[in-house]
Amino acid sequence: MSPTLSGVLAPVLTPFQANLEIDVPRFVDHCRSLLADGCSALAVFGTTSEANSLSVEERERLLLALLEAGIPPEKLLPGTGCCALPDTVRLTRAATRAGCAGVLMLPPFYYKNLSDEAVFRSFAAVIDRVADPRLRIFLYHIPNYSQVGIPLAVIQRLRKAYPEIVVGLKDSSGDFSNTRAILDNVPGFQVFVGSERYLLANLRAGGAGCITATANVNAAAIAKAFHDRTEEAQAGIDQVRIFFEQFPMIPALKAELAERRNDPAWRTVRPPLVELPAEALRRAR
Repeated sequence: MSPTLSGVLAPVLTPFQANLEIDVPRFVDHCRSLLADGCSALAVFGTTSEANSLSVEERERLLLALLEAGIPPEKLLPGTGCCALPDTVRLTRAATRAGCAGVLMLPPFYYKNLSDEAVFRSFAAVIDRVADPRLRIFLYHIPNYSQVGIPLAVIQRLRKAYPEIVVGLKDSSGDFSNTRAILDNVPGFQVFVGSERYLLANLRAGGAGCITATANVNAAAIAKAFHDRTEEAQAGIDQVRIFFEQFPMIPALKAELAERRNDPAWRTVRPPLVELPAEALRRAR
């Protein structure tokens, strides 16, 4: 079985040029800086990456660019969950063949009010079609965005059916009682919380760490909190998270990078997102 993942992972922001094309050099440089700042791996193509505004081909090209730039594949956890089954299979197969640590997989999210059976079959269909024993899936539970959750019963069933493949989960529900229920009822599961505000609680309950948007701007402090595991360190990273939660998260994080790096291009987001005015963060400090 592949080594377990733990620590702080960043769902990496995706920089765009003025014409809304991806700025690959900026993306690669940002990935390098996040690893240097203490991230144990990179959850590229996550929610914060604006992944659902990227095409399948764009994700494939970005993954290849990272590998060609020397980013170790074992430091990558690409998001591969799409609405269309063939797209999810294609991206998952590419990440697995590249030697990535695993994939972070949303359920298909266009159709709502899915039964447990429907959610199970969606993941099972991907696994059966990829048909690669190297595949490692981290389920991505973010019901506030996707409106399609991954119930505990489905997690348990997937774990039983594919114990070597379905190995973990990112819980972005914002409900730590849900996280604890998974930890208590799915032995050996690698559970990450989607906000560092729950990092210490997750670690104390046996969780693996966090996959958090604000690692894009606060990776070193969050990584230190992971290692220190103290209330003081937790309180420090909470303050930063609370500040950014005042704003639409993705535009705010991009605005912060633009300010820090004196690089206005970082503020650009793809529609339907709207960039944050340059002065908005300054007024709130």
